[in-house]
This record gives sequence, structure tokens and C-alpha cells, in this order.
Amino acid sequence: MKKTVLSALVILGSMVSQAQNWTLDNSHSSVNFLITHMIVSETAGSFKKFTTKVETSKEDFTDAKIDFTIDVNSVSTDNEDRDKHLRGSDFFETDKFPEIKFQSSSIKKIKDKSYELKGNLSMHGVTKAVTFQLTFNGVVKDPYGLQRAGFKAKTTIKRTDFGLSWNKTLDAGGLVLSDAVEIVVNIELTKK
Repeated sequence: MKKTVLSALVILGSMVSQAQNWTLDNSHSSVNFLITHMIVSETAGSFKKFTTKVETSKEDFTDAKIDFTIDVNSVSTDNEDRDKHLRGSDFFETDKFPEIKFQSSSIKKIKDKSYELKGNLSMHGVTKAVTFQLTFNGVVKDPYGLQRAGFKAKTTIKRTDFGLSWNKTLDAGGLVLSDAVEIVVNIELTKK
């Protein structure tokens, strides 16, 4: 019995020691979104401040644990009046809900560089399961000897699912803003 418990502890210790932590390279990463405006065009925005913790023991990241946090006050659409409106009570209510969080539940390789990333997205006091189409661009060694990994993640959510329901009806019919919001995240990580 003691040998079995000891063997299990040795195996568990070996697995834990193989896990690698990766840190975010903010200068080569971005969080962007697109929403249809007045039926005829798209308006783009981004969040300028975000952090992530990534831990994996597999080279293909299929066992990665990802925690991603966005500072919602950093929202930017290159229009200060619109950004103030987004931070206010009609949209994000950043005084009550200052962060958007994503926590992964699984990563599945589909083929080649294509993966499926599932997890829980928490925004505006609501948590929903979401699926990102993930492209893993591989790992390279940079000129300074650091290991770098790159990813692009895309999904579309319904903003009303998260209580972001502000809208107005156009005189010709239709709404000022679409319910669908496309999210595109580009991430570059360095191995600790």
C-alpha cells in the first residue's frame, strides 16, 4: 500500500514538474472586436490592457490551462465620446464590472494548426460557455534565446446574452447595432 501511494506521488510530482508557464508579450498581442453599425458597416474596437496565465506540459498546448483577464476601462474605438458611452451604464458599466474574464475548459486539436478552445467567458456579471476557433502558429526560438508561441483566437458572441442590450431602431427599420460581436485575439507568449 505504501509503495502504491509513494509511486502515485512520484508520478504526480513528475507531471507537475513538467508543466511550463508562459507569459504574455503585450507588445505583440491584441484583443479586438467588430460590430455591425447601422446595418451597412462595421465598427472596430479593442482593449488595450489585458493579462493572461498559461500553463501547459505538452508541446502542442492541448493540455493548456488559460486564464485571461481584460481591463474593460481600456476599451478603445478611437472615439473618446463613444468609448465613454461604452464604459457607462448603457453598455459595460465598468464601475460595477471592471473586468472581462475567460477561463479555459479544454483545447482540442482539429488538424494541423487548427484547434478548438472552449471555456467560460464572464462579462457584465454573466458567465457563458464559449468556443473559440484557435490557430496555433507554433513555437520558435527568438534571437535572445527565448521560446515564443503564437495564437489567433476567433469567436462570435451575442452581446445580449451578457446583458449588453442597448440599441435604437432606425427610421428605415433595423437596429443601430447588431447583436453579434466578433472577437479576434492575437497572442504571443514567452516561456518562463
